[in-house]
Amino acid sequence: MKLAFVVAVVLMVIITIAVVVVPLLRRGRQQGRPRSIFVVALLVIVAVPLITLGLYLKIGTPATLAGVAVQPPAMNIDQALADLRAHLVQQPDDLRGWLLLAQTTSAMHQPSDARDAYDHVLKLDAGNSDAMVGWAEADAMLQPDHVMGERAHALLKQAVEKQPDNQRGLWLLGISQFQQNQFAEAATTWRHLQPMLQPGSTVANAVAEQIKAADLHAGDAPAEASSTDSAKSTNDSHQGPALQVKVQLDPALKTHLGKGDTLFIYARAPSGPPMPLAVARMDAGMLPVSVTLTDAMAMAPQLKLSSVSKVFVGARVSHSGQAIAQPGDLEGNAGVVAVDATQPIHITIDKVH
Repeated sequence: MKLAFVVAVVLMVIITIAVVVVPLLRRGRQQGRPRSIFVVALLVIVAVPLITLGLYLKIGTPATLAGVAVQPPAMNIDQALADLRAHLVQQPDDLRGWLLLAQTTSAMHQPSDARDAYDHVLKLDAGNSDAMVGWAEADAMLQPDHVMGERAHALLKQAVEKQPDNQRGLWLLGISQFQQNQFAEAATTWRHLQPMLQPGSTVANAVAEQIKAADLHAGDAPAEASSTDSAKSTNDSHQGPALQVKVQLDPALKTHLGKGDTLFIYARAPSGPPMPLAVARMDAGMLPVSVTLTDAMAMAPQLKLSSVSKVFVGARVSHSGQAIAQPGDLEGNAGVVAVDATQPIHITIDKVH
């Protein structure tokens, strides 16, 4: 029994004796009935603590007498994640736990933690399609220009081969193919995705737009398309922002330029979805160069230059041919500019990554 409860009972007895019992005894002596009054006083002294205990046991919280702690407040998401991570330290082979951590951190826009968790899932289950797609998406979000690398591309291909109806996998694989200038392959991938989507939905319309863009870049517009549709697609590609970008190489870095190096010129949102809004790829040996970035160079129809008011414009020379920055790559940028800028944007590639 808690010490505090015992003290409370003792205090109640003392107060009862002082307030009730003593006056009763005094009155009993005055009236010549000390014995009977003493019996009543004794009953009061005994009854008060017994009645108190009985009421407490009936309507109070008896469990606290045995030292049961008060229940803590509801756990928040940060505490839940901390507990999950602690569990995974103790149980590193818990596949479901790692997948839960990956999906949760991905939803909370923590791509680094999500990629690490998906990596653990793939170590435990190399054929997990959800982890393949999740890893590729998280990795792309971590890249400076948000372009999917070789492993991401390979995982996406493996995921859709294993699970042909994986809609997110098909969408991302098409984007990866588009980024690698595999326009015909991208169109084919997205056409495979099309029948799985609700006709007329926002997603279905977006995929249809991407297919048109891929066909346009591949120079392989469907033969059945009418001349009106073809003209509309061509006109659409020239509408919206048109950023003129002029890129040159700092003479001090000329010796760092190798044969076969690839030049990427891109524009991305200063903050927001991790994907270039427009990107051009060419032989770095052509430097200095001038390009015009437009909506037609978007990776996804809902993520294009006209969807934002400002963009970060940069350029990178890749020795590996991959858009993902590697040590030794050459870089430069013009910072953040307005998408409706009409003056040429100048970039000097003057840094080594």
